[in-house]
Amino acid sequence: MLKDDIVAVPHECVDCPIRHRAVCARCEPDELAELEEFKYYRSFEAGQTVVWSGDRMDFVGTVVSGIASLTQTMEDGRTQMVGLLLPSDFVGRPGREGAAYDVVATTDLTMCCFRKKPFETMMETTPHIAQRLLEMTLDELDAAREWMLVLGRKTAREKIASLLSIVARRDATLRKVTMDGPLVFDLPLTREAMADYLGLTLETVSRQISALKRDGIIHLEGKRHVTVPDISVLMEEAGDDSDGGMLV
Repeated sequence: MLKDDIVAVPHECVDCPIRHRAVCARCEPDELAELEEFKYYRSFEAGQTVVWSGDRMDFVGTVVSGIASLTQTMEDGRTQMVGLLLPSDFVGRPGREGAAYDVVATTDLTMCCFRKKPFETMMETTPHIAQRLLEMTLDELDAAREWMLVLGRKTAREKIASLLSIVARRDATLRKVTMDGPLVFDLPLTREAMADYLGLTLETVSRQISALKRDGIIHLEGKRHVTVPDISVLMEEAGDDSDGGMLV
């Protein structure tokens, strides 16, 4: 995205829906004011590339709304989706100039961005920003290891249930909703994107979603409006449990 594509949206840190999970979660008012000096928002349409692998990144940021995919392309042109960026996830790597993956907006996407150099300087002078980023990085590492299990050992039904449980729990956490009742959310991925991410065929994804619906594990209104009556039952279908499972 070019500089003149930067979109100014009227967001305030105090009203930010993802601040309690973001890299700035522990910032004091004066630190938020400092971040404001080099903060801006960017919006991307579904399908638009945020950054190409290897390109120079002069910003880091946090997903405020929407979802993006991390994709790696092999020399022969084959691609693999290797991760998803959900609201509150961090984008970019302080200390590294180039992007490691293609980042593509899967849905309409809004990001809260920081110019990289001032952000790196603030990390040095504000230890709890660096600490929070380390915590988020370690959570991401744990989630990546769990995802290796999903792709390598879980059945198609377990893969679908795992993805649904990740999105359901993340949505509940962001909205500060307790998980002892039904969880309602809009699935941010098309079935084609789910198939790509999970290494399944489109037909298998549709069949397994229909099976979960038929068994009462989920309720669907249309193709994307999902209700999970009992998250513990969905997690059992995913091969997880309420005390463990994949991190969100």
